[in-house]
Amino acid sequence: MGALAGFGLRGPRREQHVLSQEELSAMALPIGDDGVVIGMDGQDAAAVLGLFRPRAYDVVLVGGVWTAQLIALRAAATGARVVVETGRGQSWTPVAQAAGGGQPCLTVHPVGRIGPQGASVTAPVLVVRDCGSRPGRSRLSPGPWQTTLTLLPFLSPASERLLSSADVVGVQRVAPQEAELIGRVLELPAMETGALSNLGDGVTLWANRRSRMFVRGGPTAAEAQVLGQARRAD
Repeated sequence: MGALAGFGLRGPRREQHVLSQEELSAMALPIGDDGVVIGMDGQDAAAVLGLFRPRAYDVVLVGGVWTAQLIALRAAATGARVVVETGRGQSWTPVAQAAGGGQPCLTVHPVGRIGPQGASVTAPVLVVRDCGSRPGRSRLSPGPWQTTLTLLPFLSPASERLLSSADVVGVQRVAPQEAELIGRVLELPAMETGALSNLGDGVTLWANRRSRMFVRGGPTAAEAQVLGQARRAD
């Protein structure tokens, strides 16, 4: 994610090459992490969330379904398969129909009805669990190149465990009491904890154990036709 340590996926290793100073100064290389663009950071640079790793990877989003759907669409656009486990299939069906240009790259399943996905380095899988504030344990076994994004519309007594065990946490606007819990679990400074109750629609704090960043997310014109404009409330 931008310059955040540990958010992106390092690319393949190549043999080293030696350049002269003149050759080096003539080069212009885009440098950044591999992943899904989730918005803009405070310097108006693209914020990138590295989703897929050679191990199981867990993301928790405390927020609205709009942001989860945006990430799902963009993950599908990178070539990943997206599997959605949800009790509100009517909210996800238009997204599945719009993804992949008619290819079944995003599928929607009732809660508890997802089978093994066979994720691999050439076929990574994003599992979106939109199962309410108290999601049951997933029936899927964790594995490499399979990332689980758990959407929590608001916090419950079970949320602390999910937050503390996640590799990356995204937080949108929450109530002050929820902000206090999140701030304690994520060890946020008091100023950032207080800001969580006043975030605008489409603004998300993304944090892991080493870094954190506020990101403004907005749709492209094509995405807006499917999702509408950014919103926190479902």
